[in-house]
Amino acid sequence: MIKAILFDLDGTLIDTAPDMGGALNNLLVEENQDPLPLETIRPLVSQGGLVLTRLGFCGKVSEPEIEPLRQRFLQHYRAIVADQSRLFDGYAKILDRLDERSVPWGIVTNKPEWLTDPLLQQLGLAQRCGVVIGGDTLAQRKPHPLPLQVAAERLGVDCEQCVYVGDDERDIVAGKAANMKTLVAAYGYIEDIDAIRGWQADGVIDRPGDLLRHALMRQI
Repeated sequence: MIKAILFDLDGTLIDTAPDMGGALNNLLVEENQDPLPLETIRPLVSQGGLVLTRLGFCGKVSEPEIEPLRQRFLQHYRAIVADQSRLFDGYAKILDRLDERSVPWGIVTNKPEWLTDPLLQQLGLAQRCGVVIGGDTLAQRKPHPLPLQVAAERLGVDCEQCVYVGDDERDIVAGKAANMKTLVAAYGYIEDIDAIRGWQADGVIDRPGDLLRHALMRQI
């Protein structure tokens, strides 16, 4: 029986691409580079700041210059962290239902706490979720299973009683290694949608509204 749900953050629970893309383009303009269209940035958002910085400056700077640019990108992002970011359509009702039925839920993300916490605070989620594990909360981060194992422990449930929902292969790898059921958020930031089949998740949801209709979740 499923007793708790854990979510990845970017591309799964919250649509952060507009602010992540805006931060990258602010940096590019600052560096006298042409901004990129959001549709170019969006599929890579879940892969983090380093990948996005490399995307923006591909072939224009040397590799040693990427890390300082990444740090500046993160500062730009912190300044607008919740300007346009929102729950994906459908999740407001889903979280309300989980709260009404006293089903604990939480967030396990590779986004560092100093970016995760203000985002959740500004969206009114910080006080609602039962646990938040960031990319720097523990000694390991996804695809290592430790963040998921600790999240389940803090929720007071066994890993086998949890479902983890994510939009990146490392989410599924981490979830399976933690002995959780896994669902792919196919609506998320996925560069190659055909690759999902190879992730060997327990299921796929094409939109947030499918979550509680999935066979794994019908008892909730």
